[in-house]
Amino acid sequence: MRHIVSVVLCLGMASASLLADTAAERLGQSATVLKEVLAAPDKGIPEDLLRKAHCVVVVPGVKQGAFIVGAKYGRGFLVCRTAAGSWGAPGALRIEGGSVGFQIGGSETDVIMLVMDERSMKGILSSKFTLGGAADVAAGPVGRSSTAQTDATMNAKILSYSRSRGVFAGVALTGASLRQDLDQNTEMYGTPIPNDAVVSTKPKPPAAAAELLAVLGKYPAAGK
Repeated sequence: MRHIVSVVLCLGMASASLLADTAAERLGQSATVLKEVLAAPDKGIPEDLLRKAHCVVVVPGVKQGAFIVGAKYGRGFLVCRTAAGSWGAPGALRIEGGSVGFQIGGSETDVIMLVMDERSMKGILSSKFTLGGAADVAAGPVGRSSTAQTDATMNAKILSYSRSRGVFAGVALTGASLRQDLDQNTEMYGTPIPNDAVVSTKPKPPAAAAELLAVLGKYPAAGK
């Protein structure tokens, strides 16, 4: 019982530290993570996959705990394409769930996901979405191009990656859940606008999102 209480207290303290970060700070962290990953063409995200993606999820510094029970939790952003193929305003989200796919207790991990189809995009835009439930999730391939990857990976609806201790690789995240973060959306837009409304109403992105959108802007939709 003492161990369980210790876990709860540790997770609560970590959650409190997450709440201390502002949405603007996390947008800056997300831009840095994505820029650094994309700057490594030999081991980064294949450019052709990024151009085909409907949405990109970036969650910097996902906290991991592995004492008695494993847990992960973090706050980040979802950016989806508009009908014209450009990138729209960010919506905030949280990643939560037990130890699934990767377990590196006590450290922080940057997580990036590519959402490859419209159905999965609509799922992630809902209030809660479980990875691996309504959509196939696979560890994303790395490198300059995805052409040498297997059909199984290419048919996945969501491709997931992680970076920890300087190592970037595809990683399985099946079982984790994504929830929209109305607190951070309120910070960014002045109202608790849900993520599906962020995509459909196309609000003006907050100034703090400029760097993240500039990084993504280098990768317009395929054929655009």
